[in-house]
Amino acid sequence: MRLVAGLGKPGYRHYFFEISDTDLLAFFEWPGVKPMQEKDHGAPVIGQFGFDHVSFGVTTEEDLWELKDKLEAADFWVSEVVDHGFIHSVYTFDPNNIPVEFSHSIRGDEIRKKPIMGDRKPSETTREGAEPRSEKWPRVKNPTPVQERKVYPGAGSELFHGIKKEPD
Repeated sequence: MRLVAGLGKPGYRHYFFEISDTDLLAFFEWPGVKPMQEKDHGAPVIGQFGFDHVSFGVTTEEDLWELKDKLEAADFWVSEVVDHGFIHSVYTFDPNNIPVEFSHSIRGDEIRKKPIMGDRKPSETTREGAEPRSEKWPRVKNPTPVQERKVYPGAGSELFHGIKKEPD
């Protein structure tokens, strides 16, 4: 992933990585923070929990193996390559123990064209099908008028137009 913006000041770092033409993924670093408790990807938990894992696709099977080798060379734990039937995946953890998966689609875009549901007891919403259901959202009764829309400067705005966010 390309690092496209980095913010930081005493006490934290905040980096943005490009994951598509319209999406960014942000990572934070704070000194003295204890990493999340490590858990296996997809394993059920009891009690407090952050989230299970984030998954990123790679373009080719060769890219997946190259990434696995790079992670191992950098002394990161990384799983063996796992065959899920439609993707091959490797699993690892970032320095804060956030679980990360990297995968390569072995069936092309087949699953995107024809989604498969293998859950024997899917939720009610899942049974509605794969396509987004915009009519499920409540009707907006009072949209924000254009003349009342205000965007406030935040951390990083000084990189582009010199406006600094006021300290909290």
